[in-house]
Formats: sequence, structure tokens, C-alpha cells
Amino acid sequence: MRDFALEVYFSRWEFKVRYNLAGSDAQNLRVGEVLALASAADRAAFEQLSLGYTETFGAPALRAVIAQTYETVTPEQLLCFAGAEEAIYVLNRVLLGPDDHAIVVTPNYQAAETVPLSVCDVTGVPLDAEQSWDLDVERLRAAIRPNTRLISINFPNNPTGKISSRAAFDAIIDMCRARGIWLFSDEVYRLLERDERLRLPQAVDLYERAISLNVMSKAYGLPGLRIGWLACKNQELLVRCERYKHYLSICNAAPSEQLALIALKAREHILARNRAIVRDNIAALQAFFADYSHLFDWREPDGGCVGFIHYKGPEGVEAFTQRLVEEAGVLFLPASIYRSELNEVPDNFLRVGFGRLHVPEGLAVLRDWLERNAR
Repeated sequence: MRDFALEVYFSRWEFKVRYNLAGSDAQNLRVGEVLALASAADRAAFEQLSLGYTETFGAPALRAVIAQTYETVTPEQLLCFAGAEEAIYVLNRVLLGPDDHAIVVTPNYQAAETVPLSVCDVTGVPLDAEQSWDLDVERLRAAIRPNTRLISINFPNNPTGKISSRAAFDAIIDMCRARGIWLFSDEVYRLLERDERLRLPQAVDLYERAISLNVMSKAYGLPGLRIGWLACKNQELLVRCERYKHYLSICNAAPSEQLALIALKAREHILARNRAIVRDNIAALQAFFADYSHLFDWREPDGGCVGFIHYKGPEGVEAFTQRLVEEAGVLFLPASIYRSELNEVPDNFLRVGFGRLHVPEGLAVLRDWLERNAR
């Protein structure tokens, strides 16, 4: 597999810059803040926790709380992982074989296409930048082959923030059901929609061969816990994934599991906080980009805390983002990070993240840099 471009870029810059305006997570909580949300019993359980191995499927108490975030999922239909990335890797390696075919939506989180490409033939179906990143369901349907085993979607999408219409979502499920195709639905940004009416159901609640992915990292702002999970109603597939996990993380960290349990019990409080931060940051971004409409084409994303913005400057987005991070300590992700081996991704876009509290301050630094470098 080729290098993971986003992680290579972040490994260089993420912890060196002062203003990460490309971050994909909501504002992070500290351990003390999470524990302050705990019941006396859950806090005592954390403090008395044994630092031994844990169950490979995930702590039963944690899976019971995760199951409450779905309409029809039981704890036995959940498998926890060390973050979403491990889950993506395992699912694709377990489900796909060399004679299979997969379909993925682009642009995307790179692992969604790179991992299946290491196994089998893959077709990319692009979101249309000229149509507000809409997904053409008929183009998706036309990509299906007799050996198509998996369709992989991601709404709200990374990096565009696009959410498909409910009609399109239902059509995807119908075409999967008609042919017995597995549907892998990356839902890690769900619950951060700008309008709750845009929120899609979780695929596993609607379709018997759907696998829903979620994680504590994005909407909950707790990436340091490294807790993600797959929800799937096919027990045989979950067991195969669990057996593969034995060769990777083996099990999750016990302190992370207990902190995730506490956070999920307080999820309405945490989500309300993070939605407010996103809402305020979107207002700040709208005001900023209105002043620089000659450089940026801003469209408010449907959901999540990232967006893909058209950069119109003459030097191009790669040179712009490079100068900006080196001279001002402000980080965006250039379009090259989202290069796809399956489809052309527009080369004049950048990813902005707006889930963190420092966004207004970072925009002020960006404004100053732009004024000092105005031609």
C-alpha cells in the first residue's frame, strides 16, 4: 500500500504548528473533564481499574452503552477496535478476496480505498464538486459488477462534509439488498450536522448486510482514547474480524474503555458542547471567507467538522498551504492529500477543520498574513 498521505503530512506538521485549521476532530476533552461527568460508581471503577488485558470484543459494559446509540443493535453485534483506522483495515481485509470487486465514494479518507485496493479490484464513484458534492446514485449503480461484494460510503463525508439525501441513501441500500452486496457505512461524523433534518439513519439499523463504523475521535472529541467500533448483525463476520484483531491490537486499553463508557453516558452534554463550537466556528468562517471571496469559494458543509474549499489564488493551493504553514504556523490540508488512484480529485481545494476552539484565533493570524502578503 502507498504511504498514507494525510498521516505523513500530519506527522510533519500537526504538533509543530500553533493553529491546526485542518483538524478533523471536535474540541478535545481532558481526562479530568471526562471524569467530572462520571457517576460516583463509574469514577470509582476507573480509579480501581486493573491494568490487565481486556476482552477482545470490548468491555461488556462499554458495548452495552454503545448499543444504546443505535435503534436495533445489541451489545453482541458490536466489536471494538483501537480507533476507526484499525476497524477499516480489518473489515476490508476480512470481507474482500482477490476475486471480489469493491466500490468506494471519492474523495475519501484514504484507507477507504487504499486498503481494498491492496486486495481486489476497486471502482471509485466521485462526488460532484460542481453539484455541491452530490453523489450520482445512477453512476454508483452502473459501477456494480457481478462480483461486487462491497460498497463503501462516508456521510458526512471527509473531506467535503457532504451528506447524501435520504432518498439517495435509501436507494443505495435498495441496490445493495437486491444483489446481496455488503454496505460499509463510515458514520464517524454523524451527530454534527448543521441541520438535524439532514441526519441520516445508521445503516446497520436499516439493512441486514450493513456494517456501521463509529469512533470516539470525531463528534465526541476524544481521539486520544483510540476507541472505535463496528456494528454488524452478521455474527460470523464479526467473529472473523475479531480473529484478525488478534494479530493487531489484540484488545483495547482498559482506561480508554472506561473513559469512553463515561463519555457515552454523558454524550448529550458533550455533543451539545461540540455542536455549539462548530456552529460558532462556521459563523466565524463565513465572515472571514466573505472578506476574501476573491481567494476562497466557501460553501457551508452539511455536517461534520471539516470542509473542502476551493482556493482561487494564482500560485495554487499547494504553494499557498506550504507558505502559510511555514511562515504563519497555520495548517490546512492541500488537495494532494486527497489524491485518489480511482478518480480525479480537484487539485485546487484545501481541507479546513472547524471543530476546535482556536479557529477564530487562527483565522485572525491568517487574516494578518494575507494582508501582509497582499499583492
